[in-house]
Amino acid sequence: MRKDGGVAAEDFFGEYESGPGAIGDVIRVERLVRQAAQDQCALSYSEILGLLGFRFSRPKMRALCKTLDAVDRRAAAAGEPELAVLVVRESDRLPGQGWWTGRTGYVGPWEGAEARAHIDAVQARAFAYWQARPIA
Repeated sequence: MRKDGGVAAEDFFGEYESGPGAIGDVIRVERLVRQAAQDQCALSYSEILGLLGFRFSRPKMRALCKTLDAVDRRAAAAGEPELAVLVVRESDRLPGQGWWTGRTGYVGPWEGAEARAHIDAVQARAFAYWQARPIA
């Protein structure tokens, strides 16, 4: 992203460098989760960090979660389904605690069958929306 807030062509094309800014690059992370939605799959925290050029660590995961919050704010402003729900724990393929605490409208458990059903429905909205759209 350019300093003036615009988006440069290199934000969408070519190879990206890894580095401290990659985790906070909202456009890049947004594109990765949009692609996951189009592919109808979720990414583990480790997988998306790997795509950004990092090994998993809790501090990096927390930084990524802040970027995912920004991705979801942009999606809401554009009338699009949320995407952070597509980044999940490897152990149970559910989002982490931060995702659950930042949402309204769901008061059930964060683990187990009820949580799985809720996540499946939220992810299905993202899959359906991005299946029919090009990733820009």
